[in-house]
Amino acid sequence: MAAKRKPRYSIFSLARNSMSHHQGWEKAWRSPDPKPEYDVVIVGAGGHGLATAYYLAKNHGITNIAVVEKGWLGGGNTGRNTTIIRSNYLQDSSAALFELSRSLFETLSQELNYNIMFSPRGVLMLAQTEHEKRAWQRTHHATRLNDIYTEWADTKRVKEICPIINTDPGARFPVLGGLWQPRGGTARHDAVAWGYARAADDLGVDVIQNCEVLGIDREGGKVTGVQTTRGAIKCGKLGIVVAGNTTRLTDMAGFRMPLESVPLQALVSEPIKPCLDIVVMANTVHGYMSQSDKGELVIGGGTDGYNAYTQRGSFQHVEETVTALVETFPIISRLRMLRQWGGIVDITGDRSPIISKTPVDGVFVNCGWGTGGFKATCGSGHCFAATIAKGEPDAVAAPFSLDRFSEGRMIDESVAAAVAH
Repeated sequence: MAAKRKPRYSIFSLARNSMSHHQGWEKAWRSPDPKPEYDVVIVGAGGHGLATAYYLAKNHGITNIAVVEKGWLGGGNTGRNTTIIRSNYLQDSSAALFELSRSLFETLSQELNYNIMFSPRGVLMLAQTEHEKRAWQRTHHATRLNDIYTEWADTKRVKEICPIINTDPGARFPVLGGLWQPRGGTARHDAVAWGYARAADDLGVDVIQNCEVLGIDREGGKVTGVQTTRGAIKCGKLGIVVAGNTTRLTDMAGFRMPLESVPLQALVSEPIKPCLDIVVMANTVHGYMSQSDKGELVIGGGTDGYNAYTQRGSFQHVEETVTALVETFPIISRLRMLRQWGGIVDITGDRSPIISKTPVDGVFVNCGWGTGGFKATCGSGHCFAATIAKGEPDAVAAPFSLDRFSEGRMIDESVAAAVAH
């Protein structure tokens, strides 16, 4: 476990400084200048990158690490997602990876000594067509075989779990049942990044913000360092964990990746009184919804129909997603949208991630999470750290190697599981 920080302030000093605009308060993590050389450089200070650095230090004793970020910590997809955590995937390899992550989320606040606001409120995945019903029932049996607890809920049970849902059999998208994972839920995305950053910093990791990678140095087919806006940094190993910008970095390293980058849309409503204490995913209409502690309804939509690197919201998706959700949840029909945004996601052909070494010796990639990256933060960092430390993927990460695309062993979570979120 990470070292527990000693209390720095008494109750009297907390009261005395409560109106001081944090003057005299110690920062949660340092802002060091880059050193000339590190054993490992991780590019990307989002949840996955910070988790990788933390587990490299904690599990493998590698502490001479720099995590470099072109912007601010957690400013990419980590702060632009809908925070859903679940592990009820169809394929065995996917189930193992996401269940590892979900289980780590359960005790992460205690491990990091930082409240990530994990809420095991449960995730309900609706079946609104006969095809989807068969698909979720198939997934239900698969999760049982993988010792992951899920329930198949009929329409009556769905109404009990989520009273505000419309179960009218004459609806355009009737509710035929749902796949219920009671131990799924949500966590505070920013807090996950902050917790990992503080814990990694405590173990000696340098988290360097406003440090964009401009080039990757190689010699004899092996990585030797990176060129950044804050100077050259030598390294023995390089981990690339930059979500939708992965191909930009791998182009610098001299190899191509089987990825497409597209914006993923989301929005939140104005805050209302508590009415939804679970996460509901309505995949037929491609909308998913939960309620935040502030009362906002957090609504996720689909990806834009074109490749792009924009983080702007799309009114087309707002109209498509909300129109369908209003029929399933009539209670939200008069709500106003508070804000919307897009996040850049990188998507593989089989809608499964890549955790792998690469054609360049010493360069490793963690990417391709598509629309489901947040839920994998803990497991992704855990497995990627082992891959970097050992030079080979561990047992959980092994199926997700880059070689699978040339060998034709896809991990199909797109068609098989009805949705890849």
